[in-house]
Amino acid sequence: MQPDSASAAPRRLRSIWISDVHLGTAGCRADHLLDFLREHESEYLYLVGDIVDGWQLRKSWYWKQSHNDVVQKLLRKARKGCQVIYIPGNHDEAARQYCGLDFGGISIRHEAEHLTADGKRLLVLHGDEFDGVIQYAKWLAYVGDNLYTLILQLNRGFNWVRTRLGLPYWSLSQYLKHKVKNAVNFISQFETILASEARRRGFDGVICGHIHKPEVRMIDGVLYGNSGDWVESLSALVEHPDGSLQVLHWTALTLPCAEEQPDSPTSKESTCAS
Repeated sequence: MQPDSASAAPRRLRSIWISDVHLGTAGCRADHLLDFLREHESEYLYLVGDIVDGWQLRKSWYWKQSHNDVVQKLLRKARKGCQVIYIPGNHDEAARQYCGLDFGGISIRHEAEHLTADGKRLLVLHGDEFDGVIQYAKWLAYVGDNLYTLILQLNRGFNWVRTRLGLPYWSLSQYLKHKVKNAVNFISQFETILASEARRRGFDGVICGHIHKPEVRMIDGVLYGNSGDWVESLSALVEHPDGSLQVLHWTALTLPCAEEQPDSPTSKESTCAS
């Protein structure tokens, strides 16, 4: 459960994975992520790609103070001894030229290996290299990104009206993903391919991002985990001290935030155990 007050001690976890934050876009819920980072401490923190959205920033500059605060918070965690590993994705692919280097205590890697407290070897990567659209039809990925941005804009207006009517938050893009057959098939194939790659390389499991669908489950004997996103799911994948993995949804601010938007989800934290 979330702390009752801002003075409550942060929740201690062994590891945290976050991905698809998309700093630099209007859809990024940096205020919620900052709140989550304040309320949770960990030994390991993996930034599993698309932390900054270079695709959108190249078209127009958008950078709120809360986006800068998230970056500063991540750097502060690294300075305090948390092992922060940054694995760039396709939206922040410019950072891939620095893989193998460390900046401000943050290690930039193409992929990583994580050993859980109960001895499971996990492959950690963003996952776009297993997306055929990204690899072979990048122009189509740009088109899809523009459509997704348009859907998010429509969704914000739609949820502003729902809030005024006292109705809960509802995600148009997630609804479309789950209902459109091709999108459902793509997600299923993506998850299966990632699990197969982990098995082929001798890992017990894989943790990724990219498709904005938080998940922890077994696929043919391989542990598959996806940390979701901080645009709509507002989710992180975490490891508890005993090595168990869980998806956390952080959809209610515990601290006042001047940048809170009228379309904010208002439900409490929810969890989905493995």
